[in-house]
Amino acid sequence: MSRHTLTDLAATIAARRGADADASYTRSLLDAGIAKCARKFGEEATEAIIAAMEKDKAALRAEAADVLYHLLVLLEASDVSLAEVERELEGRIGRSGLEEKAARAKT
Repeated sequence: MSRHTLTDLAATIAARRGADADASYTRSLLDAGIAKCARKFGEEATEAIIAAMEKDKAALRAEAADVLYHLLVLLEASDVSLAEVERELEGRIGRSGLEEKAARAKT
């Protein structure tokens, strides 16, 4: 089985910018703009939360995949790359979540 990474998915989403909007759901989302992409991300996140609260692992796996996809679409629509997000995460390595949160509150 091949391993499809978030980097692969982000590249596929970026490539869909040039796809036919009638044949590509991703392109139709990107064409609809940031607000539509954000709403779809929020809807999928809510569905993942519900699946988790219901302890439905199969549904949570499926919804988590939808959340990741829609987050990457939102990033693409916002012109923020996955690499930029990864660099943000790398900058947080070695810090506790509490330290990171406190640092954000001061800015």
